[in-house]
This record gives sequence, C-alpha cells and structure tokens, in this order.
Amino acid sequence: MKYIGTTARGIKAPIIRPGDDLVDITVKCIVDAVKFHNIQIKDRDIVAVTEAIVATSQGNFASIDDIAFDVPAKMGGGKIGLIFPILSRNRFSNILKGIVRGADEIILQLSYPYDEVGNPLVSIEKLYEKGVTTFDQTFTAEQFYKLVGKIEHPFTGIDYIDLYKTICGKKCKIILSNDPTTILKYTDKVISCDIHSRFRNKKLLLSHGAKIVLTLDEILNHSINGSGYNENYGVLGSNLSTDEKLKLFPRDTQKFVDDLQQKLFEALGVHFECMVYGDGAFKDPVGGIWELADPVVSPAYTSGLEGTPNEIKLKYIADNQLASLNGKEAENAMKDFIAKKSKDLKNKNESLGTTPRRLTDLIGSLCDLTSGSGDKGTPIVLISGYFDNYADE
Repeated sequence: MKYIGTTARGIKAPIIRPGDDLVDITVKCIVDAVKFHNIQIKDRDIVAVTEAIVATSQGNFASIDDIAFDVPAKMGGGKIGLIFPILSRNRFSNILKGIVRGADEIILQLSYPYDEVGNPLVSIEKLYEKGVTTFDQTFTAEQFYKLVGKIEHPFTGIDYIDLYKTICGKKCKIILSNDPTTILKYTDKVISCDIHSRFRNKKLLLSHGAKIVLTLDEILNHSINGSGYNENYGVLGSNLSTDEKLKLFPRDTQKFVDDLQQKLFEALGVHFECMVYGDGAFKDPVGGIWELADPVVSPAYTSGLEGTPNEIKLKYIADNQLASLNGKEAENAMKDFIAKKSKDLKNKNESLGTTPRRLTDLIGSLCDLTSGSGDKGTPIVLISGYFDNYADE
C-alpha cells in the first residue's frame, strides 16, 4: 500500500522576461527538480504554470494611455458611468486611471458592504449598528462617510472610496448602490467593471435603456498601437506592473500547454497533464474575500484535466456499507468498493459529501495556494498522485 497520496511541489524558476522561451524554461526546471530531488514521476502527474509568467514571457503589457485611447473610441467620450469595480490597487487602479484619461466625467458606483469578490468596504456589523440591514439604499460618498465614519480595509488599511476619488480627481462623483440600474440616473454610457456577473449586468442595463455598455473584457481586446491585448478577456485578469503599465492575462495559452506537454514527454518519457493557472477559487474565512479576481481559474489545460472528480465518500461508505468491518477486512472491502464504483456517481449516495467542482478549479486552487503570490519564487507547480485513490497499490 502506498503511504503518500497527492503531493504538490512548488518549483523554483528564474526571473522571467519578455521573449523568454517559457516552455523550454519550464521543462528544464522540472527536469532539474526531478533529478536533484529524486522525485518519482508517472503518467497523469501534473505540471502547472502561473499565468503571470506566461503573460510576462509573451510581453503582454499595455499602458494606461492605451486604455485611454480605447475607451473613448468605443464609448464616444463624455460622461461615463462605472459600476461594481473590485476594491484593489493591484487589479483596478491602473484600469481606472486609463478610463479617467479617456472620459470627460466619471460616475463611479461601488457596491457595499463588499465588492464582488468579498473585499469589505465596511463591515456588515458596522452597517447593522447604524440600522442599515437590507443594503438596498443609495448613498453619495459624503452620505456614506457621515453614516459609517472611518473606512478602512481590514487587511490593507486602504480607504477605497478615497483612493478611487484621488485617482479620478475632479472628474468623478462616487455613489454607493447595489442596484446596477442606479447608474442610469446619471448617464446612459456605462462600463460594467464586475468580473463574474458582467454579462448579466450588461444585459440588464441595456434592457433598462443604456445606450452603450462595455465590459472590461471589451477593453484592450485588440492591440492599440502595438500594445498587448487579450482577445477573450481584455483587461480582466490584469495586474499592476508599474504606475503607467499593466500586465494582461496571457494569450495563446492552449498552444502553450500542448507544447509543454509534448516537450515534457520528450525530456522525461512521462505523459504529464499541463495547465496555466491564475487565482484560486476559495474564500478566506476571516476577511470574507473570495480569491477569484481573474476571469477564470485556468484559461487553458490539456484534455486529461477536463471534467469533475468521480469519487466516493470514504467516510459515508465506512459508516454505512462497511460499518460491521474492521482492520484489514475493512481496508480490503473499501479498495474493492472503489475498484467497482460506477463511472458516473452523480446523485448517488456513495458520493454524498464530495465536492463536484471542476478539476481545473480544484487543481488551480491547489496550485495558487502552493505557489503563493509573494516571494516564494515557485511559479511552476508539480503535482504527483492527484488521480491516485485508496485502492492504488
């Protein structure tokens, strides 16, 4: 019997620069790690690479001025409404700078008490203390400050109303409302800055009389004067690079993972599954932040990572079908049960309590937690034994 199941290893990599051959670099990093640490590898092990270094190697960058050019070209200038941006210096501040440069006036509508991914503008407890319990009211920034007093993000200490007001300057009026159509009282030109609800809100705004509605995936979805771009996601998934530049979500990622899979096989004789990953999809239990600020966890992956797990719940089987067995007898019976499990456990009691999430979301979250976003220096993750189970010898 094997004593170790799934193992995720962060693999160190050199500093990646635009123009680097990231497939070759990744293969070398995996080969070196396997040899130096005597890692046992086999078919269906996984090699995952963070989207950040894929985009960097592609040189997929754009400037604030590129956004400032693209927005009025598509919106026609004038007064532009922005709804539901996330509260983030890294994710939204440079996008906002570009939109402001391309508009005559900005109406910025924030959601409250938190943004789309759970970043708190103000605590729910504080709003309850002030008698606000339904979150269906509309406030100006001044009214909101008068109601709640000091505003400070619990992790970063940032007052995001003040930050976004400072970025916008005199061009901006900030309101707080959870109703997307509130913005239409001010302007019929709107950019829906949300991530996962953008299509729904765009449809709603257009049905309520908006003249033009853009979503962030429609900004920089083509090159502006030679800039980077992303045809599928625009500025969604972008990160602050410098005060005047953004790193965009990577392009051509399917070709990257397919090429990586082939070259890993040539180097090591093992059929790896490969993927590009960004933010994981998990929620912080203290801050309430849902991690997924990227449009997807994984923009590309090899075919073996398609689908969802098909697993039985060991605890349920042990407590029911195998309740009368102990020791080796229980162990052997469980292995036999796994070996004979149905190929589709959907809605079956045997899978009761398992998590029916997509494999790429589960694995991408594991990778994000393993590599981190700080100074670990491990943007490549090697996962061994992910598809093993209790019955494997």
